[in-house]
Amino acid sequence: GYLWHVDTGCVFNSSDLNDIEYFEIYNYNKLKLFRFSSTLDKYVGYTEFGIKQATAFNNDKDIIADVRAKKEYLCLNNIKLDYESALTKS
Repeated sequence: GYLWHVDTGCVFNSSDLNDIEYFEIYNYNKLKLFRFSSTLDKYVGYTEFGIKQATAFNNDKDIIADVRAKKEYLCLNNIKLDYESALTKS
């Protein structure tokens, strides 16, 4: 069979929204096809298929608006909880 897999995550140095990177990486059979990075604010393709997908996603205003919102919705809220938890344990 074939495996379609999407990794998502947040990279941060502080709880400031400007210091947070949200990413999505789209893989097929362990091959990275394309990804979104909030630092670049766009999708980037790594294969012929991935470049086509990235271009289509970048041209879709609804997809871009949704992925931009995920940075605040998923990352910022969880990072604040992580910081609070870490500070109360130190």
